[in-house]
Amino acid sequence: MTTAPAVWDPQRPSRMPYHRYRPYQDRVHVPAGDRRWPSARIERAPLWVPVDLRDGNQALAEPMDTPRKRRFFDLLVATGFKEIEVGYPSASRTDFDFVRHLVADGAVPDDVTPVVFTPARTDLIDRTFDAIAGLPRTVVHLYIATSPVWRDVVLGRGRDEVWRTVREAAGHMARRAGNAPGVRFQFSPETFNLTEPDFVLELCDGLTELWDASPDRPVIHNLPATVEIATPNVYADQVEYIHRNLSRRGSVILSVHPHNDRGTGVACAELAVLAGAQRVEGCLFGNGERTGNVDLVTLALNLYTQGVDPMVDFGDIDAVRETVEHCNRLPVHPRHPYAGELVHTAFSGTHQDAISKGLAHHARRAAEAGLSEREAPWEVPYLPVDPADLGRSYEAVIRVNSQSGKGGMAYLLSQYAGIDLPPDMRPEFARIVQEATDDSGREATPKELYELFRAAYLTEGAVRLHAWSAHEEAPGVHRFVGTLEAGDRVGDHEGTGACVATAFADALAGAGLAVRILDFTQGPAAAFAKCRVAGVTAWGAGTGPSATVRAVLSAVNRAVR
Repeated sequence: MTTAPAVWDPQRPSRMPYHRYRPYQDRVHVPAGDRRWPSARIERAPLWVPVDLRDGNQALAEPMDTPRKRRFFDLLVATGFKEIEVGYPSASRTDFDFVRHLVADGAVPDDVTPVVFTPARTDLIDRTFDAIAGLPRTVVHLYIATSPVWRDVVLGRGRDEVWRTVREAAGHMARRAGNAPGVRFQFSPETFNLTEPDFVLELCDGLTELWDASPDRPVIHNLPATVEIATPNVYADQVEYIHRNLSRRGSVILSVHPHNDRGTGVACAELAVLAGAQRVEGCLFGNGERTGNVDLVTLALNLYTQGVDPMVDFGDIDAVRETVEHCNRLPVHPRHPYAGELVHTAFSGTHQDAISKGLAHHARRAAEAGLSEREAPWEVPYLPVDPADLGRSYEAVIRVNSQSGKGGMAYLLSQYAGIDLPPDMRPEFARIVQEATDDSGREATPKELYELFRAAYLTEGAVRLHAWSAHEEAPGVHRFVGTLEAGDRVGDHEGTGACVATAFADALAGAGLAVRILDFTQGPAAAFAKCRVAGVTAWGAGTGPSATVRAVLSAVNRAVR
């Protein structure tokens, strides 16, 4: 049945042949009874298993050689991954040689378990076991496609034939492993998300028994969303069904391997963990075939922002990204979550204002609590994570272009030059900056912002001050004496006032310039004065030992120009 469009909806049918595609419910039965995953919470990180060296590597136009693979492997170890898929040794000489390199070089730490991948063929299983000879610990990962379309189109086998193939391969693996305690087994019913749930259970339970899994030597059953076919909640329903119906559940590690064809790989993995998955396979930054494998960096840091220890260390995210880009020869997108060059950056004026206020508020709260800013609880608008926790500086948090606002410009000026513009002065300076960026069409760097500030407020104008002095004659009474140049007139003038600024303004009156100081602010790096001169109001700024007087003079020159 086609639903008629609502009266408020102007969209109309497209010409695309959408009728050629079937919804997931017409392709696979998804048992979804008493769902428990919607009310679950993730309170501990799953076991992360990076597959960059196998699945990710297969997706590269230029697969990694041994030096690049070794650099990637060392990064994964240093980051804290404890189970790492290192290759598909029966698929290529390069993968076989890399596994042998790890053995010969003693490169695998005592607390890291390599994983190797093999199809359900005895000759390829033999080559896989030849590759891992000498490794003290290994997971041998067996796979076969199981869904109807793969069985019919690719394998040309029925369910019984697939089960017989798997059983023969698994038995051969068990014989090759013998009684070696360091070898464990993993099984993937490839295309799980399109496979009949009862067939998945038949295969997984059969292998749990055949491999005689136990709590101290569990089998891994891995459920790949080989090609995404539905919304993430459907995958969660499928995973939860297997989780709740597996036999000998305490002897099984339930794993997932989401891809990203619909752009929902991260959501699929998170919902799968809610549904009972204990292990997640993926790649750093989501490299992989088509739109990629699930991104382990995003998954881990999503947990981090919820106050859950990710159990891996991305405290220097730029170094991680640079290594991955080098090894994959693929760039990480500037907007990639957490790691992209621009993800902590705001150009919008409203965003910049909120961030700068949030950072100031965070600093005040930390001081009030007697904590350093790195230890205090984080709550800053538009920044779900403290960039410093990922090894990022605050320099790139706010960047200025023609879309930026007064708050962002003031923040950068403060960070770069220590000049804290008074709030009422910021709109005036923002107009100066926006005129420059509108004309150039470019981003303004912090150095360029300071140059705009210097040119507008710190350069000499028509009224100049030569030699001068000021002193306090009596409490609350200051005297100013100086030589003023205004146009073609030069003369000595003096004045008195409650402070040096007002005494200088009084002296300017003697030179024919009626100056009223409306606002005055003195900061550690600069002084700022808002003055009204001949009906014109302007801000001025001054730096150095004579900042007070220079700020008033700057305002006067900006008013009379």
